[in-house]
Amino acid sequence: MTDEESEKHYRSGLPGFLGTIDTFISKLEAVILAVGVLLMAANTIANVIGRFVLGESIFFSGEINRILIIMITFAGIGYAARHGRHIRMSAIYDALPVGGRRVLMIVISLFTSLVMFFLLYYSVLYILDLYDKGRILPALGFPIYIIYVWAPLGFLITGIQYLLTAIKNMTSRDVYLSTSVLDGYKDTETEV
Repeated sequence: MTDEESEKHYRSGLPGFLGTIDTFISKLEAVILAVGVLLMAANTIANVIGRFVLGESIFFSGEINRILIIMITFAGIGYAARHGRHIRMSAIYDALPVGGRRVLMIVISLFTSLVMFFLLYYSVLYILDLYDKGRILPALGFPIYIIYVWAPLGFLITGIQYLLTAIKNMTSRDVYLSTSVLDGYKDTETEV
């Protein structure tokens, strides 16, 4: 199943209310990422056409792409956590038996969740600092703190995702990289 198919038919591995939260966050991430990438592509294409066909580029195009890159980046960290796609150093982890891997995954998930909530706190402080300074975007003219709202939202979603992963591992006999991704390696070789 491709990523697009799995996201379209995403079903949380968590029961009840936690599963509802997980599914809602999944849909929110998918919409944010899809809209962000499409808007960035449209903006870039329009700017290239304006520059080379009409002889004048769109003066606020760079700022819009900056906003969209921030949005996509911070929505993407939650998406990567949901699909177990973050980089991991797993030499010791892989050498452990299933019970040890599950305990280590719970510790890793809880620690990562705490780090995300810590970053959430400091990103809110940063946004408040930007708000107090009153800086604005030069071309668009609106306050710069608005474009960084995506950072705490991304940290919040990722922190929740890792917390849900820890809960999933606490309530399951198997080891999960996320609420729906079972630990293991996929055979990525394909025949040509």
